[in-house]
Amino acid sequence: MRLILLLAVMMGLRAEVRQGDVIRVAGPGESARMNGRTVRLYGQADGSRLGLMPVPAAEKPGDYALEVLDASGKVVRSGDVEVKDARFRRQNVLIAKQTAALAASEEETRLVRAFLQAETEGRYWADPLGLPLAGCMISPYGVQRFHNGIPTGNVHGGWDQRGGKGTAVRAAAAGVVRIAKMFELRGGTVGIDHGQGLETMYLHMSGFAVQEGAEVKEGEVVGYVGSTGRSTGPHLHWSILANGVAVNPAQWVKVKACAAQAAAGKKK
Repeated sequence: MRLILLLAVMMGLRAEVRQGDVIRVAGPGESARMNGRTVRLYGQADGSRLGLMPVPAAEKPGDYALEVLDASGKVVRSGDVEVKDARFRRQNVLIAKQTAALAASEEETRLVRAFLQAETEGRYWADPLGLPLAGCMISPYGVQRFHNGIPTGNVHGGWDQRGGKGTAVRAAAAGVVRIAKMFELRGGTVGIDHGQGLETMYLHMSGFAVQEGAEVKEGEVVGYVGSTGRSTGPHLHWSILANGVAVNPAQWVKVKACAAQAAAGKKK
């Protein structure tokens, strides 16, 4: 699908995506713009240019113009993109009131915001990405979260994978560790900058195997499964972020849904 989208955008043809997808925009050009969001196109080893245009989970379905801009901001190429409804379902989580009430501290908010806004010229990542954990998926991307039957107003921005406490969590791709901290809301958190607009975050861990500033390779252990922060039991929540927007990991890696999760999906 990624290759089809890339070719369609390069040729100025109509492309179809779903909420939560990433459009790979190829140069020549310095940046790309769609629905008020602008992303950089970075130089690649082969001399081409590439940028990652995220389509948020909450993007309104419909037709949009995707424009490629030169250094002066002039449109040098454009194409039509149809965003389709991904039909994300609802999910109710039974959670203790004290746990549900946990909130991010000012420091947590500041550090995560800075991480999401980072721009790194070098590219560490390569396709395909790897799974950080072998466990099945408990909760998919994009579901509308309810706590004890009450809507939270939040959309699940990643995958929850099953894992026993202390199980090693591995980097989905090579990169630089920008965050390795125990937060109030997210619990034990590692944030890795993979360069050129791609980042991953790993939450609720019990401990760390890396320090901030360290360079890691794909598959390197970065921490251990836990149940810290706003969590109801040992598991890994992890997210893929394209230019600061949480996107659907299903476009990058594959994982099987846990048996109960798969059964619930068939009932919908």
